[in-house]
Amino acid sequence: MATGAIQIDKLLQAVITNNASDLHLHVGRPPTLRLHGRLRSLDTKVLEPADTVALMKSIAPERFVQEVEEEGSADFGFGYGDKARFRVAVFKQRGNVSITLRLIPSKLMSFEELGLPPIVRTLLNRPRGIFLVTGPTGSGKTTTLATMVNEVNETLDRHIVTVEDPIEYYHPHKKSMVNQREVGVDVPSFGEALRRVLRADPDVIMVGELRDLETMQAAIRAAETGHFVFGTLHTTSALGTISRLVDSFPTDQQEMVRVQLASTLMAVLSQQLCPRCDMPGRVAAFEFLYCTPATANLIRKNETFRIESIIQTGRKWGMQLLDESLLGLYHRGIIDVETMMEKANRPNELEEKLDADEVKKLKEKGTLTDADE
Repeated sequence: MATGAIQIDKLLQAVITNNASDLHLHVGRPPTLRLHGRLRSLDTKVLEPADTVALMKSIAPERFVQEVEEEGSADFGFGYGDKARFRVAVFKQRGNVSITLRLIPSKLMSFEELGLPPIVRTLLNRPRGIFLVTGPTGSGKTTTLATMVNEVNETLDRHIVTVEDPIEYYHPHKKSMVNQREVGVDVPSFGEALRRVLRADPDVIMVGELRDLETMQAAIRAAETGHFVFGTLHTTSALGTISRLVDSFPTDQQEMVRVQLASTLMAVLSQQLCPRCDMPGRVAAFEFLYCTPATANLIRKNETFRIESIIQTGRKWGMQLLDESLLGLYHRGIIDVETMMEKANRPNELEEKLDADEVKKLKEKGTLTDADE
């Protein structure tokens, strides 16, 4: 076999040529691309333990190789010359090294290309508050955040500080100043970065992930003290996002947190990436909650179960439920019915909006069962 360095060049080029989103390198399987949401093995040899170790060493700085040896995993960013950047996750499983590389798009997408509600652009002019972008892993949260940061960078006079693990999109100084701190390189943790960031005179703070209580507390505090804060969570709905935030705090602090969120939360954008059926590629479905005074009141009173009805009646602010977005994509012929049902939060309610022939086809394929009705 060719050396790790030569092999990785060919594999990375295959990712770029095929416009795949990810490259998986696991022992016992050929190198595998994720193409439009589906896994596709490359026509090459099955990887052996020595192969994945060689491939890791060909792209990982020595300190990350050491981290894998000591901790069992490492995450870092990797530049493939001037062709592309990748987010890399190296981890051990059953004693072997596995590697997943995610291609970071070189071109920032526009609001229109992403399909974001127009009100989002207006909200970016606000001087303070928390804007959360949520969704499962691989749903495009980082891309959406990068587009928003770029919009602020191009149109407003702001000092933007980002905290990321790792840095994925590079933002040059434009109308704004942008400083990007990488966890593990520039600062030891998200929490430590947020403790220090307020001394740097920021206007906008972007937190790559609200992954622990300390980071959540610091983000809310930053918004309370007059900063615009972007953050992400791994939740699939606006209601789930608010519940996750509140429930992360000890019981005796939750009432205070609800009051803080009611005054600082600006919007929640939850998204899912879906394979298209009309052309190659994927499209995002969005749930959008804009925090109106009525929404803030529900959060404060711990009546968040009513938030979905606020979204359903808030179309004039661009609000919509994820399932409404999925249904719209389906009716426009962009996604198929199986994808819609797979990604839906409430597939049984969506079923009621389909005609009898569509329901019959779903049951024949096993996508829908009588238990879903």
